[in-house]
Amino acid sequence: MRQPRVRRARGFTLTELAVVFTIISLLLAAGMYTLSAQTEQRNFEETRRRLEAARELLLSFAIVNGRLPCPASTTTGATAGLEAPAGGGTCTAPGPYGGWLPARSIGFQVTDAAGNAIDAWGNSIRYAVSGHAVALFGCTGSATQPHFTNNTNLRTNGITCQPNDLIVCRQSPAVVTATACDAGTSVTNQRIVVAIVFSTGRNGATGGTGTNEARNLDSNALFVSRSPDPASAAGGEFDDQVTWITAGELYGKLIAAGLLP
Repeated sequence: MRQPRVRRARGFTLTELAVVFTIISLLLAAGMYTLSAQTEQRNFEETRRRLEAARELLLSFAIVNGRLPCPASTTTGATAGLEAPAGGGTCTAPGPYGGWLPARSIGFQVTDAAGNAIDAWGNSIRYAVSGHAVALFGCTGSATQPHFTNNTNLRTNGITCQPNDLIVCRQSPAVVTATACDAGTSVTNQRIVVAIVFSTGRNGATGGTGTNEARNLDSNALFVSRSPDPASAAGGEFDDQVTWITAGELYGKLIAAGLLP
């Protein structure tokens, strides 16, 4: 008698399984990349909102106090987030250019456990204000420094006095020690900016090895603001976000509040 033929179930071959796993891996990788890109975009936009909020709070502080605050020291002690010195005047260490946003002094809400303002990546937000070692420009009367961080001097000197130090460039000058932009690279001039607020971006202070980002961390009056660059760019990686307050904006707010002229 004929034996019934047993039909064997056919499974996937190793090649077929490999193809399936490859497709799944590609789909997962694409999904992870998309999620990461979306997260970075959200962080970028949130940081921009925080910088704009800080900018408005600085102007509000000026309306209440008749001056801009000094930067906060880069510490995590009891004075973290407070302008140094208390009450303004001649800004103490780390000076007018290398400090952090005085979050507690201006009422900035998004801070770390120590009280320092942070961006969406958890890095401290930085702040610079027109200093007092450089002579003011255009004053018709007295020109006693500090001007922008001392309410008495600001009223006495008057609104004709312009800053003469802070400047924003599109790229770092060819000479590292330069205090002015190379020709054709100026975003502002040195008689406009009274305060700068900026984030060091996702890479934080580690991105400072690039020539453009390094200029925002060397505690002088020259800063760089440009579109994001990858690490392979000529000036190195750049993901800082920079905003600033002009003398015209500050004077306009103080005049409207009846504190000047």
